[in-house]
Amino acid sequence: MRTFLKLTSFLLLSFCFLMPAPASAQVAISVRIGPPALPVYTQPPCPHEGYLWTPGYWGYADAGYYWVPGVWVAPPRVGVLWTPGYWGFAGGLYAWHAGYWGPHVGFYGGINYGFGYGGVGFVGGHWFGGHFAYNTAVVNVDRTVVRNVYVNRTVIRDTTVVNHASFNGEGGVMARPTGRDDSFAHEQHFEPTANQLSHEHAASEDHNQFASANHGRPATAAMDSVNGRRFNQQGRIANGISSGQLNARETKNLEGREAHLNGEVRNDRAANGGRLTPQERQQVNRQQNNLSRSIYDDKHNDATAHYGNNEVGARRDEQQQRIANGVRSGQMTAGEAARAENHEQNINRHIAADRSANGGRLTQQERKNINQRQNNASRQIHNEKHNDRTAHDR
Repeated sequence: MRTFLKLTSFLLLSFCFLMPAPASAQVAISVRIGPPALPVYTQPPCPHEGYLWTPGYWGYADAGYYWVPGVWVAPPRVGVLWTPGYWGFAGGLYAWHAGYWGPHVGFYGGINYGFGYGGVGFVGGHWFGGHFAYNTAVVNVDRTVVRNVYVNRTVIRDTTVVNHASFNGEGGVMARPTGRDDSFAHEQHFEPTANQLSHEHAASEDHNQFASANHGRPATAAMDSVNGRRFNQQGRIANGISSGQLNARETKNLEGREAHLNGEVRNDRAANGGRLTPQERQQVNRQQNNLSRSIYDDKHNDATAHYGNNEVGARRDEQQQRIANGVRSGQMTAGEAARAENHEQNINRHIAADRSANGGRLTQQERKNINQRQNNASRQIHNEKHNDRTAHDR
């Protein structure tokens, strides 16, 4: 019965996506419970010339809200732009207004999705002579792959209020469509591509993407492309750190391998004009398969990272959660996470040795020394999460 309901929900959503868009955005589904706030995440670089960014959003199925990662996709044709879908609250119900492709970006509820979608229009780039030019002031591109770029910082609006509301209406964003929006709504529109529908469906099948499991912090918040492997791996690692299924040693090893693989990809692209050869893609895929198996094995062995409810244990658990958040949001690269976990592993060894020498306890001086080392580790985590590099600087 649950499978039938889930399939029915997906088919309803797909049907509404495939119907031609009328003058106003279609309502695909409505519920009585509002979506969670928009998560904060880092945008991966554009992987191909001509791909456009489609921001992440909360979808809905019989099991509740699930996060559909932001992703770079190929538009259905040259010259069209993406108008994101949005949740609107009215009459006691939250209704989903499906997104669409068209010559202009129309009304999307005033929702600040970021990366050029600040609530009105799109300032992340424009079509010029059959090619898309990217404004690197607000979007992230891989310069070895994408060369048609410019910088326009005047479109960035400084504000002291950070609004992560994910719906339009009372309690959310109180924006209303303008006359210009209404005119855009009457233009010819195109439904989401098959890749976009597949991407949404894959998110609805992933338990870790549901708000009931991630509490509004999805494992995979963004991807460089549909089925993008590297970003999915990082999400799985972040979940393992948060749950304690991955300890510091295991995480250091996994992130070290991920960092090495990322370096290989960068070097191969640099040597081939920004592209990977078929043989290189095959090799990268094999390595990612091996890493995926290692993540699974490490998360399902007997080694965990539960530190107890004492003061020292609580401090170590806090550090691990901060590392997990940095990996999940993209603020920490794989190499930075590996170094941070190496630091934590050394502290854990030191604690184990002290406890072994003192009948399972720590002296007051030992606690003081551990606290100082954790302070150093805390500064390291903060610095690596707030430097200029992100996990998507490939």
